[in-house]
Amino acid sequence: MRDHLQALRRREGLIFLTAFALCIPAANWLILHVGTTCAPNGPCLLPVAPGVLAPSGVLMVGLALVLRDLVQRRLGVKVAAVGIIAGAVLSAVFAPPHLVIASAAAFLLSETADLLVYTPLQRKGLVLAVAASSAIGLVIDSLVFLYLAFGSLAFLEGQVIGKAWMVLLSLPVIAWLRRRDERLGLTAA
Repeated sequence: MRDHLQALRRREGLIFLTAFALCIPAANWLILHVGTTCAPNGPCLLPVAPGVLAPSGVLMVGLALVLRDLVQRRLGVKVAAVGIIAGAVLSAVFAPPHLVIASAAAFLLSETADLLVYTPLQRKGLVLAVAASSAIGLVIDSLVFLYLAFGSLAFLEGQVIGKAWMVLLSLPVIAWLRRRDERLGLTAA
């Protein structure tokens, strides 16, 4: 039974890691192709609250913050740290040329902040740890990306709201995962 649980933990960790990695090219694709309004050469914008628009890539960035926490929960902090570095490289590779530095720096800094907040809080509760670390990460990501990409924080409100929606939508799944883990006796990495 113990081997089965360890195999399940590893399998889920690899799924979370793959989804985490896919968020990066998905965010960069969305920002150039999906939205209710698209400027020539991007960004495409979508409504995230009444009267508030945000670049569409924010949805995947919010999800990436949550998935990074789940990678750490299943595969450990070292794998999560390597995932952050690989993610920053992927972010630079998939970003439009004029957004490479902003995309990579925002990813690296926000995901590192997420890791630093999540790690000590995870023992106090998975949902709290994911919510708090994602909140810190999404603000840092928004500030760094907007400042480096555009020299302006004009879309800050929309960036924060859009990412927060993805985090909030994931919390019931995180709560279910925590309950299932406790029921199965599945430990975090």
